[in-house]
Amino acid sequence: MKRAPGRGRSSTVVGLVLLAVMLFPVYWTVNASLQPAGNTLQGEWFPSHPDLSGYVTALRDQGGNLITSLVVSLGSVVLSLGLAAPAAHALAHFPLRGINLVLFGILIAQMVPSIAVANALYGAYQDLGLLNSYAGLVLADSTAGVPFAIIIMRSFMRSIPREIIDAARVDGAGRLRVFRSVVLPMSTNALITAAVFTFLFTWSDFLFALTLTTTDTVRPITLGIYEYIGAHTNQWNAVMATSVMASVPAAVLLVVAQRRVASLI
Repeated sequence: MKRAPGRGRSSTVVGLVLLAVMLFPVYWTVNASLQPAGNTLQGEWFPSHPDLSGYVTALRDQGGNLITSLVVSLGSVVLSLGLAAPAAHALAHFPLRGINLVLFGILIAQMVPSIAVANALYGAYQDLGLLNSYAGLVLADSTAGVPFAIIIMRSFMRSIPREIIDAARVDGAGRLRVFRSVVLPMSTNALITAAVFTFLFTWSDFLFALTLTTTDTVRPITLGIYEYIGAHTNQWNAVMATSVMASVPAAVLLVVAQRRVASLI
C-alpha cells in the first residue's frame, strides 16, 4: 500500500520542525559564544562579526579541565572494557552456574542511584587517599561503564557461532588465545559501542566530580562549567564557548563511530 504524497510531505515538515526545535539550543550556544563579552540576551541572532575572545578566555581558564575530563574518560573506557570484555566472554560461552543470577545482579547495579554510590565512595576514598585523584574518578565512573559494557558485549558474543570457537579449540588454541584472536576481533562493533557510551557517561558525569573532588587539582569540565557560571556571569561568551568546546569531543566521537554503533543495533 503506497503512502499518499501529501502525508509524506507533512511528515517531513513535522520532522524538520521538531529537529529545528531540538537543535535551536545548540545553535544559540554557538551563536552566543561568538558574541562580544556581556549579556547574551543583547546579542544578534546571527554573529555578523564573530568575536573569538570568549574562546580565548575559555581555553585559558578551562583548558586544564578539558584535559582532565579527557584523561578520566579515556581511563574509564580502558578500565571498563578491560574488565567487561573477559567477563562478557565468560558469561556468553562458559558453562557456569548461576549466570542468570549474575546478570540480574548486573542489572541491579545499573539501577542503583549514583548519589548512593558517590556517598559510599566518598568515605572509602577518604580512607584510601583517592579523593581529588584521576584514579579515583576513573574507578567511580567505571561503576557505570562496566555493567553496561558487559550487557552490550555479552549479547553480541552470544551470537558468535559456537562452531568457530570449537574449530579454534580443535586447532590447539587455548581459552585465552580464543578470546584474544577470535572473540575480540569478531566483537569489534560491540567493543566500540561499549567504549563510546562509556566515554559519554564519563564525559558528562557531574555527580562523581562534585562529590569526589574538593580542590582545583583534579576538576572535570562539567564541574568547571558549573563553577564558571557563578564566577563569570558578565562573560557569557566565555561560558558558552566552554560549553561548545565541551561538546566537541562527544560530537566527534559519535560521528566517527556512528556506523559501528548502528551496525550493532
